[in-house]
Amino acid sequence: MTILRSKSKLITILIHVLVWGVFGLAIFFYQPFLSDIDIPYQFWIKQIIVLGMLVAAFYLNAFVLVPNLLLKNRTQYYFLITVGLVAAIVLLSGWVDRFLNLHQLFEAAFHKHGQEQAYKHHGPPKPGTRGGMVDTLTITICALVIGISTSMTTIQKWQKDKQEREELEKDKVTSELSFLKAQINPHFFFNTLNNIYALTVVDAEVAGKAIHQLSRMMRYLLYDTQQGHTMLSQELAFVKDYISLMQLRLTDVVKVNIETPANLQDVPLAPMIFLPFVENAFKHGVSATQQSHIDIIIFQQEKVLNLTVKNSIMKDNSVSLDTNSGIGLVNTRRRLDLLYPGKYQLEVSELNADNEYTVHLILDLS
Repeated sequence: MTILRSKSKLITILIHVLVWGVFGLAIFFYQPFLSDIDIPYQFWIKQIIVLGMLVAAFYLNAFVLVPNLLLKNRTQYYFLITVGLVAAIVLLSGWVDRFLNLHQLFEAAFHKHGQEQAYKHHGPPKPGTRGGMVDTLTITICALVIGISTSMTTIQKWQKDKQEREELEKDKVTSELSFLKAQINPHFFFNTLNNIYALTVVDAEVAGKAIHQLSRMMRYLLYDTQQGHTMLSQELAFVKDYISLMQLRLTDVVKVNIETPANLQDVPLAPMIFLPFVENAFKHGVSATQQSHIDIIIFQQEKVLNLTVKNSIMKDNSVSLDTNSGIGLVNTRRRLDLLYPGKYQLEVSELNADNEYTVHLILDLS
Protein backbone atom coordinates (compact mmCIF):
# COMPACT_ATOMS: atom_id res chain seq x y z
CA MET A 1 0.00 0.00 0.00
CA THR A 2 2.88 2.37 0.82
CA ILE A 3 4.46 1.66 -2.59
CA LEU A 4 1.17 2.39 -4.34
CA ARG A 5 0.80 5.70 -2.50
CA SER A 6 4.37 6.72 -3.33
CA LYS A 7 3.76 5.83 -6.96
CA SER A 8 0.54 7.86 -6.95
CA LYS A 9 2.34 10.90 -5.48
CA LEU A 10 5.10 10.61 -8.08
CA ILE A 11 2.54 10.49 -10.90
CA THR A 12 0.78 13.55 -9.46
CA ILE A 13 4.06 15.50 -9.31
CA LEU A 14 4.88 14.54 -12.90
CA ILE A 15 1.44 15.69 -14.06
CA HIS A 16 1.90 19.07 -12.37
CA VAL A 17 5.36 19.48 -13.89
CA LEU A 18 3.98 18.59 -17.32
CA VAL A 19 1.07 21.04 -17.01
CA TRP A 20 3.26 23.94 -15.99
CA GLY A 21 5.86 23.03 -18.58
CA VAL A 22 3.21 23.30 -21.31
CA PHE A 23 1.89 26.60 -19.99
CA GLY A 24 5.42 27.97 -19.57
CA LEU A 25 6.27 27.11 -23.18
CA ALA A 26 3.05 28.69 -24.39
CA ILE A 27 3.52 31.89 -22.42
CA PHE A 28 7.24 32.44 -23.00
CA PHE A 29 7.89 31.09 -26.49
CA TYR A 30 4.69 31.40 -28.50
CA GLN A 31 4.68 35.05 -29.62
CA PRO A 32 3.90 35.00 -33.38
CA PHE A 33 3.50 38.78 -33.81
CA LEU A 34 6.66 39.65 -31.86
CA SER A 35 9.17 37.28 -33.46
CA ASP A 36 10.71 39.96 -35.74
CA ILE A 37 11.48 42.62 -33.12
CA ASP A 38 13.72 42.93 -30.10
CA ILE A 39 11.43 42.15 -27.21
CA PRO A 40 12.12 44.38 -24.17
CA TYR A 41 13.05 42.55 -20.98
CA GLN A 42 10.10 44.15 -19.22
CA PHE A 43 7.87 41.90 -21.33
CA TRP A 44 9.48 38.78 -19.82
CA ILE A 45 9.04 40.26 -16.36
CA LYS A 46 5.36 40.65 -17.11
CA GLN A 47 5.09 37.05 -18.39
CA ILE A 48 6.75 35.76 -15.21
CA ILE A 49 4.26 37.74 -13.13
CA VAL A 50 1.35 36.39 -15.19
CA LEU A 51 2.65 32.83 -14.83
CA GLY A 52 2.96 33.36 -11.08
CA MET A 53 -0.66 34.55 -10.91
CA LEU A 54 -1.78 31.51 -12.88
CA VAL A 55 0.11 29.20 -10.52
CA ALA A 56 -1.47 30.94 -7.52
CA ALA A 57 -4.94 30.67 -9.09
CA PHE A 58 -4.37 26.99 -9.89
CA TYR A 59 -3.47 25.97 -6.34
CA LEU A 60 -5.93 28.37 -4.69
CA ASN A 61 -8.63 26.69 -6.71
CA ALA A 62 -7.26 23.17 -6.07
CA PHE A 63 -6.70 23.44 -2.31
CA VAL A 64 -9.32 25.98 -1.20
CA LEU A 65 -12.15 26.62 -3.66
CA VAL A 66 -12.85 23.11 -4.96
CA PRO A 67 -12.67 21.28 -1.58
CA ASN A 68 -14.56 23.94 0.39
CA LEU A 69 -17.10 25.07 -2.18
CA LEU A 70 -17.52 22.87 -5.25
CA LEU A 71 -17.26 19.51 -3.47
CA LYS A 72 -19.61 20.73 -0.74
CA ASN A 73 -22.36 21.65 -3.23
CA ARG A 74 -21.80 25.40 -2.87
CA THR A 75 -21.53 25.79 -6.63
CA GLN A 76 -22.97 29.30 -6.84
CA TYR A 77 -20.30 30.69 -4.52
CA TYR A 78 -17.66 28.70 -6.36
CA PHE A 79 -18.75 30.10 -9.75
CA LEU A 80 -18.85 33.69 -8.51
CA ILE A 81 -15.42 33.46 -6.85
CA THR A 82 -13.77 31.85 -9.88
CA VAL A 83 -15.22 34.52 -12.18
CA GLY A 84 -13.89 37.16 -9.80
CA LEU A 85 -10.51 35.39 -9.75
CA VAL A 86 -10.29 35.46 -13.56
CA ALA A 87 -11.31 39.12 -13.62
CA ALA A 88 -8.67 39.94 -11.01
CA ILE A 89 -5.93 38.27 -13.06
CA VAL A 90 -6.99 40.15 -16.21
CA LEU A 91 -7.05 43.49 -14.36
CA LEU A 92 -3.69 42.82 -12.69
CA SER A 93 -2.22 41.85 -16.04
CA GLY A 94 -3.37 45.18 -17.48
CA TRP A 95 -2.02 47.07 -14.48
CA VAL A 96 1.39 45.35 -14.94
CA ASP A 97 1.33 46.43 -18.60
CA ARG A 98 0.86 50.04 -17.56
CA PHE A 99 3.34 49.85 -14.68
CA LEU A 100 6.09 48.47 -16.93
CA ASN A 101 5.15 50.89 -19.72
CA LEU A 102 5.00 48.03 -22.22
CA HIS A 103 2.79 49.92 -24.68
CA GLN A 104 5.43 52.59 -25.29
CA LEU A 105 8.29 50.07 -25.22
CA PHE A 106 6.73 47.96 -27.97
CA GLU A 107 5.86 51.05 -29.99
CA ALA A 108 9.51 52.12 -29.88
CA ALA A 109 10.65 48.63 -30.81
CA PHE A 110 8.41 48.55 -33.89
CA HIS A 111 9.60 51.98 -35.04
CA LYS A 112 13.24 51.05 -34.44
CA HIS A 113 12.99 48.11 -36.84
CA GLY A 114 11.13 50.08 -39.45
CA GLN A 115 7.98 48.00 -39.13
CA GLU A 116 5.41 50.75 -38.98
CA GLN A 117 3.13 48.90 -41.41
CA ALA A 118 3.22 45.77 -39.35
CA TYR A 119 2.69 47.90 -36.29
CA LYS A 120 -0.37 49.55 -37.85
CA HIS A 121 -1.71 46.18 -39.00
CA HIS A 122 -1.22 44.20 -35.78
CA GLY A 123 -0.86 46.88 -33.15
CA PRO A 124 1.23 46.59 -30.01
CA PRO A 125 0.00 44.88 -26.87
CA LYS A 126 -2.30 47.14 -24.92
CA PRO A 127 -2.91 46.99 -21.23
CA GLY A 128 -5.94 44.80 -20.61
CA THR A 129 -7.41 45.17 -24.14
CA ARG A 130 -6.85 44.00 -27.68
CA GLY A 131 -8.31 46.26 -30.28
CA GLY A 132 -10.85 47.64 -27.81
CA MET A 133 -12.07 44.17 -26.89
CA VAL A 134 -11.62 42.37 -23.61
CA ASP A 135 -8.33 40.45 -23.49
CA THR A 136 -9.84 37.13 -24.51
CA LEU A 137 -6.47 35.36 -24.63
CA THR A 138 -5.78 36.04 -20.95
CA ILE A 139 -9.33 35.04 -20.03
CA THR A 140 -9.02 31.82 -22.05
CA ILE A 141 -5.72 30.90 -20.41
CA CYS A 142 -7.13 31.63 -16.93
CA ALA A 143 -10.24 29.58 -17.61
CA LEU A 144 -8.11 26.74 -18.94
CA VAL A 145 -5.86 26.78 -15.88
CA ILE A 146 -8.79 26.78 -13.47
CA GLY A 147 -10.56 24.08 -15.51
CA ILE A 148 -7.51 21.82 -15.39
CA SER A 149 -7.11 22.52 -11.66
CA THR A 150 -10.75 21.64 -11.01
CA SER A 151 -10.56 18.47 -13.10
CA MET A 152 -7.37 17.22 -11.46
CA THR A 153 -8.63 17.96 -7.95
CA THR A 154 -11.99 16.27 -8.44
CA ILE A 155 -10.38 13.21 -10.07
CA GLN A 156 -7.86 12.92 -7.24
CA LYS A 157 -10.66 13.27 -4.68
CA TRP A 158 -12.66 10.57 -6.46
CA GLN A 159 -9.63 8.27 -6.56
CA LYS A 160 -8.89 8.91 -2.88
CA ASP A 161 -12.50 8.22 -1.90
CA LYS A 162 -12.47 5.05 -3.99
CA GLN A 163 -9.24 3.87 -2.38
CA GLU A 164 -10.61 4.58 1.10
CA ARG A 165 -13.80 2.67 0.28
CA GLU A 166 -11.75 -0.29 -0.96
CA GLU A 167 -9.59 -0.22 2.19
CA LEU A 168 -12.68 -0.05 4.40
CA GLU A 169 -14.26 -2.92 2.48
CA LYS A 170 -11.05 -4.92 2.80
CA ASP A 171 -10.88 -4.24 6.54
CA LYS A 172 -14.54 -5.20 6.84
CA VAL A 173 -13.97 -8.46 4.98
CA THR A 174 -10.89 -9.24 7.08
CA SER A 175 -12.76 -8.55 10.30
CA GLU A 176 -15.73 -10.59 9.19
CA LEU A 177 -13.55 -13.51 8.16
CA SER A 178 -11.79 -13.43 11.53
CA PHE A 179 -15.15 -13.42 13.26
CA LEU A 180 -16.44 -16.30 11.15
CA LYS A 181 -13.32 -18.36 11.73
CA ALA A 182 -13.52 -17.64 15.46
CA GLN A 183 -17.07 -18.97 15.40
CA ILE A 184 -16.07 -22.15 13.59
CA ASN A 185 -13.10 -23.03 15.82
CA PRO A 186 -14.94 -23.08 19.18
CA HIS A 187 -17.78 -24.94 17.51
CA PHE A 188 -15.36 -27.64 16.34
CA PHE A 189 -13.40 -27.90 19.59
CA PHE A 190 -16.56 -27.99 21.67
CA ASN A 191 -17.75 -31.09 19.83
CA THR A 192 -14.31 -32.72 19.84
CA LEU A 193 -13.79 -32.20 23.58
CA ASN A 194 -17.17 -33.78 24.21
CA ASN A 195 -16.00 -36.82 22.30
CA ILE A 196 -12.73 -37.02 24.25
CA TYR A 197 -14.64 -36.66 27.52
CA ALA A 198 -16.73 -39.66 26.57
CA LEU A 199 -13.56 -41.63 25.80
CA THR A 200 -12.06 -40.97 29.25
CA VAL A 201 -14.81 -43.09 30.78
CA VAL A 202 -14.23 -45.99 28.39
CA ASP A 203 -10.47 -46.07 27.72
CA ALA A 204 -8.04 -43.61 29.31
CA GLU A 205 -5.15 -44.65 27.06
CA VAL A 206 -7.13 -44.02 23.92
CA ALA A 207 -8.30 -40.71 25.38
CA GLY A 208 -4.66 -39.73 25.97
CA LYS A 209 -3.83 -40.43 22.32
CA ALA A 210 -6.85 -38.43 21.31
CA ILE A 211 -5.71 -35.46 23.39
CA HIS A 212 -2.28 -35.64 21.74
CA GLN A 213 -3.94 -35.71 18.34
CA LEU A 214 -6.13 -32.77 19.25
CA SER A 215 -3.12 -30.78 20.45
CA ARG A 216 -1.46 -31.35 17.06
CA MET A 217 -4.58 -30.03 15.35
CA MET A 218 -4.66 -27.00 17.64
CA ARG A 219 -1.01 -26.30 16.87
CA TYR A 220 -1.90 -26.31 13.18
CA LEU A 221 -4.68 -23.77 13.74
CA LEU A 222 -2.65 -21.54 16.03
CA TYR A 223 0.65 -21.44 14.14
CA ASP A 224 0.21 -22.74 10.59
CA THR A 225 -2.74 -20.56 9.62
CA GLN A 226 -1.56 -17.17 10.94
CA GLN A 227 -1.19 -15.75 7.42
CA GLY A 228 -4.86 -16.40 6.67
CA HIS A 229 -4.08 -19.26 4.32
CA THR A 230 -2.57 -22.72 4.38
CA MET A 231 -1.41 -25.29 1.86
CA LEU A 232 -3.78 -27.89 0.49
CA SER A 233 -1.59 -30.75 1.75
CA GLN A 234 -1.70 -29.34 5.30
CA GLU A 235 -5.45 -28.86 5.18
CA LEU A 236 -6.01 -32.41 3.98
CA ALA A 237 -3.71 -33.73 6.72
CA PHE A 238 -5.76 -31.74 9.23
CA VAL A 239 -9.00 -33.23 7.90
CA LYS A 240 -7.55 -36.73 8.10
CA ASP A 241 -6.50 -36.10 11.71
CA TYR A 242 -10.01 -34.95 12.47
CA ILE A 243 -11.54 -38.04 10.86
CA SER A 244 -9.12 -40.30 12.72
CA LEU A 245 -10.03 -38.58 15.98
CA MET A 246 -13.74 -38.91 15.33
CA GLN A 247 -13.43 -42.60 14.44
CA LEU A 248 -12.26 -43.33 17.97
CA ARG A 249 -15.82 -43.09 19.21
CA LEU A 250 -17.48 -44.92 16.33
CA THR A 251 -18.60 -48.52 16.27
CA ASP A 252 -18.39 -51.02 13.45
CA VAL A 253 -21.86 -50.10 12.24
CA VAL A 254 -20.44 -46.83 10.86
CA LYS A 255 -18.43 -47.06 7.64
CA VAL A 256 -16.14 -44.12 6.88
CA ASN A 257 -14.47 -43.79 3.49
CA ILE A 258 -12.13 -40.98 2.47
CA GLU A 259 -10.44 -40.51 -0.91
CA THR A 260 -7.85 -37.80 -1.56
CA PRO A 261 -5.83 -36.91 -4.69
CA ALA A 262 -3.07 -39.42 -5.41
CA ASN A 263 -0.90 -36.86 -7.23
CA LEU A 264 -1.53 -33.76 -5.19
CA GLN A 265 -0.68 -30.35 -6.65
CA ASP A 266 -0.07 -28.25 -3.56
CA VAL A 267 -1.80 -24.85 -3.71
CA PRO A 268 -2.67 -22.27 -1.03
CA LEU A 269 -6.23 -22.00 0.23
CA ALA A 270 -8.16 -20.63 3.17
CA PRO A 271 -7.92 -22.82 6.27
CA MET A 272 -10.84 -24.84 7.59
CA ILE A 273 -12.86 -24.65 4.40
CA PHE A 274 -13.44 -28.42 4.25
CA LEU A 275 -13.80 -29.14 7.94
CA PRO A 276 -17.38 -27.87 8.54
CA PHE A 277 -18.71 -30.21 5.82
CA VAL A 278 -16.87 -33.17 7.31
CA GLU A 279 -17.81 -32.21 10.85
CA ASN A 280 -21.43 -31.89 9.83
CA ALA A 281 -21.38 -35.43 8.41
CA PHE A 282 -20.05 -36.90 11.65
CA LYS A 283 -22.36 -34.89 13.84
CA HIS A 284 -25.58 -35.64 12.02
CA GLY A 285 -24.94 -38.69 9.84
CA VAL A 286 -23.80 -41.45 12.19
CA SER A 287 -25.54 -43.65 14.70
CA ALA A 288 -24.26 -45.88 17.48
CA THR A 289 -26.76 -48.62 16.71
CA GLN A 290 -27.93 -48.22 13.12
CA GLN A 291 -26.03 -48.87 9.93
CA SER A 292 -24.65 -45.55 8.66
CA HIS A 293 -21.91 -44.31 6.42
CA ILE A 294 -19.82 -41.29 5.51
CA ASP A 295 -18.11 -40.90 2.14
CA ILE A 296 -15.60 -38.07 1.65
CA ILE A 297 -14.18 -37.75 -1.83
CA ILE A 298 -11.69 -35.04 -2.79
CA PHE A 299 -10.14 -34.89 -6.23
CA GLN A 300 -8.16 -32.24 -8.00
CA GLN A 301 -7.95 -31.11 -11.60
CA GLU A 302 -5.07 -28.65 -11.85
CA LYS A 303 -6.15 -25.87 -9.43
CA VAL A 304 -9.82 -26.83 -9.28
CA LEU A 305 -10.88 -28.88 -6.26
CA ASN A 306 -13.95 -31.06 -6.02
CA LEU A 307 -15.21 -32.07 -2.60
CA THR A 308 -18.12 -34.44 -2.14
CA VAL A 309 -19.35 -35.40 1.31
CA LYS A 310 -22.17 -37.92 1.62
CA ASN A 311 -23.62 -39.22 4.82
CA SER A 312 -26.63 -41.25 5.77
CA ILE A 313 -29.47 -39.34 7.36
CA MET A 314 -30.44 -40.30 10.89
CA LYS A 315 -33.96 -39.35 11.83
CA ASP A 316 -32.88 -37.67 15.03
CA ASN A 317 -29.80 -36.02 13.52
CA SER A 318 -31.19 -34.16 10.54
CA VAL A 319 -29.49 -30.87 9.75
CA SER A 320 -30.13 -27.98 7.47
CA LEU A 321 -27.57 -25.66 5.97
CA ASP A 322 -29.77 -22.72 6.95
CA THR A 323 -30.43 -23.57 10.59
CA ASN A 324 -28.50 -22.78 13.73
CA SER A 325 -27.59 -26.44 14.19
CA GLY A 326 -25.38 -26.14 11.16
CA ILE A 327 -23.60 -22.94 12.22
CA GLY A 328 -20.27 -24.16 10.84
CA LEU A 329 -21.79 -24.72 7.40
CA VAL A 330 -23.57 -21.38 7.38
CA ASN A 331 -20.37 -19.54 8.22
CA THR A 332 -18.40 -21.54 5.68
CA ARG A 333 -20.78 -20.47 2.94
CA ARG A 334 -20.25 -16.88 4.04
CA ARG A 335 -16.48 -17.34 4.05
CA LEU A 336 -16.64 -18.74 0.53
CA ASP A 337 -18.64 -15.71 -0.57
CA LEU A 338 -15.97 -13.38 0.82
CA LEU A 339 -12.84 -15.30 -0.09
CA TYR A 340 -13.76 -16.83 -3.44
CA PRO A 341 -16.50 -14.71 -5.00
CA GLY A 342 -17.52 -16.19 -8.33
CA LYS A 343 -14.96 -18.99 -7.95
CA TYR A 344 -16.97 -21.66 -6.20
CA GLN A 345 -20.12 -23.71 -6.54
CA LEU A 346 -21.80 -25.21 -3.51
CA GLU A 347 -24.67 -27.64 -3.87
CA VAL A 348 -26.44 -29.14 -0.88
CA SER A 349 -28.95 -31.97 -1.15
CA GLU A 350 -30.61 -32.63 2.19
CA LEU A 351 -32.36 -35.79 0.99
CA ASN A 352 -31.79 -37.86 -2.12
CA ALA A 353 -33.06 -41.21 -3.38
CA ASP A 354 -30.56 -43.08 -1.19
CA ASN A 355 -31.63 -41.20 1.94
CA GLU A 356 -28.35 -39.30 2.00
CA TYR A 357 -27.29 -35.79 2.84
CA THR A 358 -24.86 -34.61 0.14
CA VAL A 359 -22.58 -31.61 -0.11
CA HIS A 360 -20.74 -30.92 -3.35
CA LEU A 361 -18.19 -28.10 -3.47
CA ILE A 362 -16.27 -27.02 -6.57
CA LEU A 363 -13.55 -24.54 -5.69
CA ASP A 364 -11.30 -22.72 -8.19
CA LEU A 365 -7.99 -21.83 -6.52
CA SER A 366 -6.33 -20.29 -9.57
